[in-house]
Amino acid sequence: MEQWQRQRSKQGAGVEDDPRVEALRVSVARLRRELAAYPAELPDRGVAEEELAALDAMVSGGTPEVPRLRRCLLLIAGAVGSVSALSPTLTEVRKVIDLFGDLPRG
Repeated sequence: MEQWQRQRSKQGAGVEDDPRVEALRVSVARLRRELAAYPAELPDRGVAEEELAALDAMVSGGTPEVPRLRRCLLLIAGAVGSVSALSPTLTEVRKVIDLFGDLPRG
């Protein structure tokens, strides 16, 4: 995360230069690969795969909306959160999503 802050201070505010987007793209791709390779049957695997695809589509389109990121994360965590083998990668996705900022408190 410190690396992101250093890169961000060196770069302009353009979406194509936003290292958060690239970090999210990489972490989502990794979780997709690990989920695909996970051999056990998961009742909500389809939900997790759909939400990971949605995250991938959001980052492909530029800087995604934080509420949508968090909704996807919540659904993915609900689908695979109890799988300890996927936990480190899911945590990394969460940390990268946190780089996009907090939701406003109402």
